[in-house]
Amino acid sequence: MTDPPHPNTRLVSSKVVRVLLLIIGSISIILGVVGIFLPVLPTTPFLLLAAACYVRSSHNFYTWLVSHPVLSKYILAYLDGKGIPRKAKCYTLATIWPTMGISSAIVPLWQVRILLLCIGLGVSIYIWRYPELEL
Repeated sequence: MTDPPHPNTRLVSSKVVRVLLLIIGSISIILGVVGIFLPVLPTTPFLLLAAACYVRSSHNFYTWLVSHPVLSKYILAYLDGKGIPRKAKCYTLATIWPTMGISSAIVPLWQVRILLLCIGLGVSIYIWRYPELEL
């Protein structure tokens, strides 16, 4: 395994925001770990969210996460551009479209509906075209 990437980002200056990011990151790790065992819950998106939260709130937590013997393989493969596991792609796409569909049905402005559908399409194309990683 390669050495974990050193975060070049600066920490958020607000203590309140840093605590919120730590909480969101920790919840994301819990959901990501549960996703390893439950086939209906994606792992990679939650661990990527945790890494994004930790890189702005605590370099120690970020380093722990990207150095973890099990969890790091999900994160580092994406950060290195090697790919996303097929399972993560499928679950992400399966989550995006019902969410976008419900959001579009609730929002009264047709312009926002079109914007939501365009965002969903853009994210879907990005995920679909990203290399596929075999774990």
